[in-house]
Amino acid sequence: MVPMESMTMQDELLLTVPEAARRQRISPRHLWSLISSGRFGPGLIRLGRSVRIRADELSDWLAAGAPPKDRWLATRRAGR
Repeated sequence: MVPMESMTMQDELLLTVPEAARRQRISPRHLWSLISSGRFGPGLIRLGRSVRIRADELSDWLAAGAPPKDRWLATRRAGR
């Protein structure tokens, strides 16, 4: 088992909105704006009132050039 102190952001599976915003170097408020306008590609995971974003999907989305959600979903369905 890996001690918590040695874990990096890459090791995390689910990110909060502020953590995801930090990875993109934008504010959490701007990330919420992207989500509500449909321009944020990765899916959201709701845990009660909390929202999480899969770290691997966020990384893949950013590597693909951060396309709009509809294009991202089509790309994912087509198998990239």
